[in-house]
Amino acid sequence: MKLLKRFALPIAAAVAAVPAQAQAPVEATLTVDLQKAGPKIERAVYGQFAEHLGTGIYEGVWVGPNSSIPNTNGYRNDVLAALKKLDIPVIRWPGGCFADEYNWRDGIGPRAQRPKRINHHWGGVIEDNSFGTHEFMNYSEMLGADAYVAGNMGSLSPLDMGYWFEYMTYSGDSTLAAERRKNGRDKPWKVKYFGVGNESWGCGGNMRPEYSADLHRRYQTFVKTQRGNDPVIKVATGANVDDYKFTEVLMREARHTMQAVSIHYYTFANNWDNKGRALGFTEDEWASTLANAIRMDELVAKHSAIMDKYDPEKRIGLYVDEWGTWWQDEPGTTPGFLHQQNSLRDAHVAALTLNIFHRHTERVKLAAIAQMVNVLQAMILTDKEKMLLTPTYHIFDMYKPFQGARPYAASVQGPEYGRGKFKMAAVDASVARGADGKLYLSLVNVDPNRPARVTTSLSGRATGRLLTGPALDTHNSFDRPNTIQPVAYSGRNVGGKLVFDLPAKSIAVVAVE
Repeated sequence: MKLLKRFALPIAAAVAAVPAQAQAPVEATLTVDLQKAGPKIERAVYGQFAEHLGTGIYEGVWVGPNSSIPNTNGYRNDVLAALKKLDIPVIRWPGGCFADEYNWRDGIGPRAQRPKRINHHWGGVIEDNSFGTHEFMNYSEMLGADAYVAGNMGSLSPLDMGYWFEYMTYSGDSTLAAERRKNGRDKPWKVKYFGVGNESWGCGGNMRPEYSADLHRRYQTFVKTQRGNDPVIKVATGANVDDYKFTEVLMREARHTMQAVSIHYYTFANNWDNKGRALGFTEDEWASTLANAIRMDELVAKHSAIMDKYDPEKRIGLYVDEWGTWWQDEPGTTPGFLHQQNSLRDAHVAALTLNIFHRHTERVKLAAIAQMVNVLQAMILTDKEKMLLTPTYHIFDMYKPFQGARPYAASVQGPEYGRGKFKMAAVDASVARGADGKLYLSLVNVDPNRPARVTTSLSGRATGRLLTGPALDTHNSFDRPNTIQPVAYSGRNVGGKLVFDLPAKSIAVVAVE
């Protein structure tokens, strides 16, 4: 595929680079009710997920202190610097399915003495446990991110789960706290979120919802917060996609023993057995993928409605702690490592999904995209000493002002885009008042062929950034790492109203002043 040498062009040049822009724009209207604000967008909605999977941890985050790749105490410097720029609020670790075979004791103490285990879930490779509790918790602190630790409800005892939490968080003179100090950490860590299991309906134990609810009640009992500390948020392992019965049973039987419940949803072009390719896909697959991504709105609404029956005060958060695109294994990559390229299509999935979370702030209090580095819909890809930022990274960077913002009711009237049975609004939007007092607006034109002109009910001046590219699968490679990146963008004032001209297949985020 022919790629632009560099996409950091003025917006006029960026638009001219896409021949389809010769078409007349579709007309859409955005109406914003600035008197109707919802609950704030929790920063944790912009969370990340880092599992011991493929090169997500080893090479992606951790290279070890003796590596020739520039590092700080074993953490590679380029990835660390790029992640710091995203203001990551929370990281979920060590899995995923890996968590349900993980014995936390394997990952503490001198690295040379840690046991080597088989990573049965992800490639059958040897896990040397050189990245364990200390390495993760210290990394989270370096990034300024809260720790979301996923406990093993699938194959360890409740007492083991409780001991791990004590090892990490106890400040007194217990044997476990003394062991932590001996291993190099005097001050206890802050574990804000603790996952009581993972995917208990599948790799976490193939449990029925009734049994999973009972186990949650049992296991969470032994995760005890020290007096004087902030209480830990206990997250119950919840439903897969549209398993509404699982949510129903869990809420009915265990709601008094949790502060949050999770759901997991991945986006494909086709289905689980035929996920589609990361690159070289058709427009039909572009449309089906975005339609499948938009299904997140339905899933969140229906799971939330079930939660409302048992928790009308909305005390319990809904955590979408695994989401993102999942494509077929790329040729030449290790099976089970889930390494995939990341294109403009992935950026659209990210933007549409984040906009959906903004519309459900009464329940969605945390989300974690899968995964942070080198796995599935990653922010960053590495190849030994090389590193690149993906289009999804740029979306998370552009959307940073929405962390902690208050969303406003907003509606778009305009045409649809569709292919065959897959139809959706051509333009999607989200509007919120940032913590800095500014009004922020995101606009997504999902139509890959036609530009859009969006007339809003807002006035003022709007400037920000826009992401687009010449092809559906425009992406960055290690040879051309800057092929797709944001460009400067602004709206214009027409008759006292802000108007935005969006190229086809583009995403914009602007501040309105």
